[in-house]
Amino acid sequence: MNLLAIDTATPILSVALRTEWGDWCFEAGAGLRHSELVMDSIDMLTKKAGLKPADLSGLVCMGGPGSFTGLRIGFSLAKGLALSLGIPFAPVPTLDCMAYPFAMWPGLVVPVIDAKKNAFFCALYRDGGRLGPFMDAEAPLIARIIADALSGDLHNPRQSPVLLTGPGAETFRLRLERDCPQGLPQGARTSAVCGGYARALLDLAPQDIVKNREMFDNDSGAIFSGPEYIRKSDAELQLR
Repeated sequence: MNLLAIDTATPILSVALRTEWGDWCFEAGAGLRHSELVMDSIDMLTKKAGLKPADLSGLVCMGGPGSFTGLRIGFSLAKGLALSLGIPFAPVPTLDCMAYPFAMWPGLVVPVIDAKKNAFFCALYRDGGRLGPFMDAEAPLIARIIADALSGDLHNPRQSPVLLTGPGAETFRLRLERDCPQGLPQGARTSAVCGGYARALLDLAPQDIVKNREMFDNDSGAIFSGPEYIRKSDAELQLR
């Protein structure tokens, strides 16, 4: 199985390739240049692995939330390659990937993306599982939701530490210190991963992609899917 993962949801461009001989990964602080760099990155990885595009067995990309433009780039590229090569494609939720490296954390994990407009995309996780829906909310409201989750925890809340992660984690903490100083539980920690999440995409790829190359067809639904933006774009709001 030669599985390609594309992460363009944040300013860090991350591409990873998994083969039976091992994993190859490329990351760069691409900023707004994802569309310029991503194809060269894929070409470099496949050559290093000794593969041709036709040798790829499946593709995964970030499903959102995240950068509107970045998600569209990832989806367009992954679906275009999947259609041209006749291989399966699937999106994976962005926040799931950001929480994945901390599945063993002994408390709540809260991956955070700065959604601008004084709000953040986030979700709550425990033991590697998501506890509720994705959120698009301001920092004080998210802090109250975290506090409610701790108060209803069967574990002792004082022994259930909170870990903030993701590219917006530090901004979220600073916003709380400014707007809601008592918002986070005492002892909450911040762990911003300095990189992308393409490796997490490989690990979280749906099993039907990993096990069955023949599942690809236009009735599967994935090829017609689009990013999960959570909020409407400025253009949609202006049209309304």
